[in-house]
Amino acid sequence: MNRKTTTLGIFYLIAGISVFSVQDLILKLISGGYPLYQAMLIRGFTSIPFLLAFAHFDGGLRTLFSAGVSKMLLRGLVMFIAYFSFYIALAGLPLPTTVALFYSGPLFITLLSVLFLGERVSVTAWAAVVLGFIGVVIMVRPGSDLFDWAAILPILSGLTYAISMITARKMGGTETAAALAFWSTIVFLSGAGLMALYYHDGSHTNTSHASLAFLTRGWITPTPRDLALMMTCGVVAAMGLWLLTQAYRIAAASTVAPFEYLGLIWSVLWGWLFWRDWPDAQGWLGIGIIAGAGLFVLLQESRRSAQSPKAVV
Repeated sequence: MNRKTTTLGIFYLIAGISVFSVQDLILKLISGGYPLYQAMLIRGFTSIPFLLAFAHFDGGLRTLFSAGVSKMLLRGLVMFIAYFSFYIALAGLPLPTTVALFYSGPLFITLLSVLFLGERVSVTAWAAVVLGFIGVVIMVRPGSDLFDWAAILPILSGLTYAISMITARKMGGTETAAALAFWSTIVFLSGAGLMALYYHDGSHTNTSHASLAFLTRGWITPTPRDLALMMTCGVVAAMGLWLLTQAYRIAAASTVAPFEYLGLIWSVLWGWLFWRDWPDAQGWLGIGIIAGAGLFVLLQESRRSAQSPKAVV
C-alpha cells in the first residue's frame, strides 16, 4: 500500500468524521420531540438519490448488483446495530460522553485488524489499546451513582462499527464504497420501517428514560424546520457513509482508525455551543486517555511505516 493511497484514506476518514458530526448534532437536537425511526426513514429516503449518484460515478449502477450483495446486506445489518445504538444513546447522554464512548470503536478496529486482516500490531500499540479501554471504564463509571445504562450503548456501537469497517476493508477489493453505503442504507430503511410499524401509533411509548422515549415515541408530523433538519441528515449520511467506507477500503484499518478521535473535538464543541455540556474532571480524564491512546497508536504507525512499508501497527 503506497503512501499516496494511505494519505487519501486518511483524508476521507477526517472528512467523513467531520460530516457525521453534523448528523450527531441534528439527531441530538430532535431527539426530545420525535422518534428515532422517523428521523431514520426521512434520512434514508433523502440519501438514496445521492448514493445512486455516487454509484453512477464510481463504476456505474451495475456495481450495486454484484455477487456480493448478500454480504453487503449482512454488513449493513451490523452497521444498523452500530448506528441505532449510537443514536439511542445520544438522546440520554451528553454529546461529548456519547461520542467519547463510541470511540472505543477504533480500539476494537485495531484488535480486529489483527484477528481478521493479519495486520501486525506492536507491543506498545497493544499497551495503548489497553490504556484506551481503561479510559472507557473511567467514563462509564460502573458501580457509581452516576452510572447510566445508556452508556453501554455507544460501546456496543463502537464494537459493531469496528466490525463493519473491518468488513469493508475485506470487501474493498471487489465492492465499491458507493455499493457498500447504498446497501447499508437499504438495511437502515428496512429496520426503521419495522420500528415505525410497531411504534407509530404511540401506544408503546416509554418515557422512563430519554433514550427509551426516542425509540418508542409515536409518529409526529414534523415542522418544516425539523423536516429540513431530518432531510439534511440524509445528505450528511450519504456523504459520510461514502467517505468512511472509502477510507477503510483503500487504507489499512489500523492506520486510519486513530484519526477517528478527531470527532471528539467536534462533539465537545457542539455540546458546549448548544447545551452547555462540559465534561467534569473524571469525564475529561476518560476522554484524554481514550484520545491519547489512539494518538499514540498513530505516532507508532507513522514511525514503523517509515521503517517498513509492510508493517502496520
